[in-house]
Amino acid sequence: MSVNANTIIKDNMSLDEKLAAIDAMMANAVANAQTDTSNSASDAPVDPADFTMCLGCQ
Repeated sequence: MSVNANTIIKDNMSLDEKLAAIDAMMANAVANAQTDTSNSASDAPVDPADFTMCLGCQ
């Protein structure tokens, strides 16, 4: 899913309004992802540290 920031954030919005719009967009994206892939291995959160370690270190 690709989202253009210009569609949800406008120059005349306050910082709180911008953050609220981003939070709502992210919550919607997570909800859509969970319904699309329910009961699959992708439901587990990914630890970003896993990308910085070699397989032997994990």
